[in-house]
Amino acid sequence: MQQPQILITGANRGIGLALANQYANAGARVYAVCRKRSKGLEHENITVIDGVDVTTADAVTRIREVLDGQLLDILINNAGILGRETLYDAPEESILKQFQVNSLAPLRLTIGLLGNLKEGSKVALITSRMGSMSDNGSGGYYGYRMSKAALNAAGVSLAKDLETQGIAVALLHPGYVQTDMVNNSGDISADTAAERLRQRIEELNQSNSGTFWHSNGETLPW
Repeated sequence: MQQPQILITGANRGIGLALANQYANAGARVYAVCRKRSKGLEHENITVIDGVDVTTADAVTRIREVLDGQLLDILINNAGILGRETLYDAPEESILKQFQVNSLAPLRLTIGLLGNLKEGSKVALITSRMGSMSDNGSGGYYGYRMSKAALNAAGVSLAKDLETQGIAVALLHPGYVQTDMVNNSGDISADTAAERLRQRIEELNQSNSGTFWHSNGETLPW
C-alpha cells in the first residue's frame, strides 16, 4: 500500500503539530509547513517546510518546490490567527491580517496546489463555529468571526468547483482547544482535537463535501 501523503500548514504547534505527529505515527508522509520549525516535528515521517509565511505570494512556490510533483492525499489548511476586537476597539489592520491568514491564504494555497491533488484527494479547512451567523451569541471578535465566515464561503465554493475532479472539501471546527491561541484555556487537548479531526477527514467523501462540521461529528449551522 502506498504511503499516504499529507500536507499541513501551521504544523509547528497546537493542533497542527498534533495532527502532524498523529499522521506520521500512523505511517503517513507528512509535509509540515510552518514559519519556524519546532522540536516536536522531529519524526522520520515528517518533512518540515519552514520559513513559509502563508500570506506571501511565494509561499505556494516554496511548497511546490519541496513537493517536487508529489501528489497529496490530504491537504489540511490549519494555519490561523485570532484577534479580539470589540465594538470600540476594532483596528482595521488587525481585521485585515486575519482575513489574509484565515481566509485568503487557505484559498490561495488550495488553488496553488491543485496540480498536487488528484481524484480522491481531500482538502480540510480548519475553520471555527465563530464563523457561524446563527451561532453568534456574544458578538465581538470581528476579525476572527468575519474571516472564518469568509473561509466557510470559500470552502463551499471549493467543494462545488472541485466535485468534477473528485476532490472533497471539509470545513472543520476543532472545538475549544487548549492551545496558545486561547492561552491554553480550552476544554479539550490538541491531541483529542486532532484525533477527532482525523476521523472527520476519514469520513469525508463526495456525498458530504462542503459540510461544516464540529470535530465531534455534529453538523454546525451557517
